[in-house]
Amino acid sequence: MPVVGIPSLLRDLTNGERSLAVEGVTIRDVIDNLDRIYPGIKDRLCEDDHLRPSIAIVVDGHTSTLKLRHNLRESSEVHFVISISGGKS
Repeated sequence: MPVVGIPSLLRDLTNGERSLAVEGVTIRDVIDNLDRIYPGIKDRLCEDDHLRPSIAIVVDGHTSTLKLRHNLRESSEVHFVISISGGKS
């Protein structure tokens, strides 16, 4: 089962879990299955059935260009990288 790293900004929904094994053949499947276990996580990652623009997906150390359509292996490691903006330079 793919292992998903949970970013700190989403851990309030996962009871503090840092990583979870989640079934799924694609990133979309993984997000849907995460949302079944931890309702609300999909709303934080997606809007209108698309990945939010501020979120990148890293699979097995490589940034995905396929995003929700990215196919996973049983041994895949998935990370959601959330961009934080703000502040002045």
